Amino acid sequence: MFDPDYDLFLAIVEAGSISAAARLRSLTTPALSKRLARLEDRIGVRLIHRTTRRLALTPAGQDLHDALLPLRATLAATEDRIAGRGDRLAGPLRLTAPTSFGRMHVVPHLPGFLARYPQIDLAIDLSDEFVDLLDGRHDLAIRIGARIGAGLFGHRLGTSRRVLCAAPAYLATFGEPQSLADLARHRLLATESQLPWQLDGPEGTVIHHGQSHIRTNSSEVVRELALGGCGIALRSLWDVGDALQGGALRRVLPTYEGSQDVGIFAVHAAAPSVPSRVRAVIDHLCSRMPLAGIMA
Repeated sequence: MFDPDYDLFLAIVEAGSISAAARLRSLTTPALSKRLARLEDRIGVRLIHRTTRRLALTPAGQDLHDALLPLRATLAATEDRIAGRGDRLAGPLRLTAPTSFGRMHVVPHLPGFLARYPQIDLAIDLSDEFVDLLDGRHDLAIRIGARIGAGLFGHRLGTSRRVLCAAPAYLATFGEPQSLADLARHRLLATESQLPWQLDGPEGTVIHHGQSHIRTNSSEVVRELALGGCGIALRSLWDVGDALQGGALRRVLPTYEGSQDVGIFAVHAAAPSVPSRVRAVIDHLCSRMPLAGIMA
């Protein structure tokens, strides 16, 4: 049996907060906080920094999280094998993910999953449009946002850090902004739903209103136009990390980032029992996209 305190620790990380995990487990927040404190006392280290803004794992908490995920998956696989289910998980599995993130960070992990569970009938839909998980047409969605929505349960895969950036060619032509006020004189790039930008900076959280230089519903279009020198964009590190490292993009106003409340979640409809094939793909993705990995 998986240690119940470890199970609750993972539930807190996956839900993104103690209060959210308490609601999903039908516990009170104080009761779950005491369980977490008891686990920390037992191990002798602090696992989670309690902040008013967001949950943050300590290095010890990250280490424990990364160790527990494969243990939980192994235990679940063992129980399935003993019960005669094993790798014979079968049936339809309908997954949806944002276009860019799905192409870059979900699809590359699916061959290994399909090799292990060849009898699962996988359908994957990559779209930046909102998908209603309560209508029964999808089993699981990868979502990037501050909230997962009512009636849903989210397993946190990571934090989506977003930075302001532009191509060197754009900055050479238009200059580099030195303050948020300077952005009013620059060309901004954003999808139709992204502006205004909510930014965390030295003065706390600020809202920057503006108008995109182009109109598009595609996040990938924004990325390509930024790389092409068309303006300043607010992009996730999972999306432009390589371009920043290679010099194709440069950070601007580096003391500001997108809201730190934005997480990356595997989301499904809340239910007393999650189908084994849904649980299997969640564990597969969690073990390959740890909180301190590509999102850092």
